[in-house]
Amino acid sequence: MRCLARQQVGEPVRLVKEFVMAESALGALIKFLREQRGLSLRELGRLAEVDHAYIHRLETGDKESPSAEVLGRLAKPLRAGKREAEMLHYLRNRPETPAGLVSLVVQDPTISFDEFSVAASMVFRGKRPDFQEILQRARRALQDDDGNG
Repeated sequence: MRCLARQQVGEPVRLVKEFVMAESALGALIKFLREQRGLSLRELGRLAEVDHAYIHRLETGDKESPSAEVLGRLAKPLRAGKREAEMLHYLRNRPETPAGLVSLVVQDPTISFDEFSVAASMVFRGKRPDFQEILQRARRALQDDDGNG
């Protein structure tokens, strides 16, 4: 399995094996969680009481802003942990978040939701640093805010 966390703006989305191509960060996260549980689209749809075709559209990026209610219904059968549930709700309103950042975060349980959200909200002039560097900057920013750095 390869981690392609060095995706740059303008490059095609290339994700780890579990993610298989996704158009959006939200879709990538939903698909990752679904496949991690070993659920088909139909099984997830039945368990969450959400149309499987709608879930497919979320995963492929054809739909990007599901309601909080729908995300809550999806999170339960996906057994999304606290961090992943927070990420789902964060990504619901931020379709511009790079899927590669989500790919890196789900592989590293030491990355907190706060670190993820700060990294996802960073804006850069010119070339975007790789996602590892962005996360390091987010950690430093959080430490500075806490007065620990």
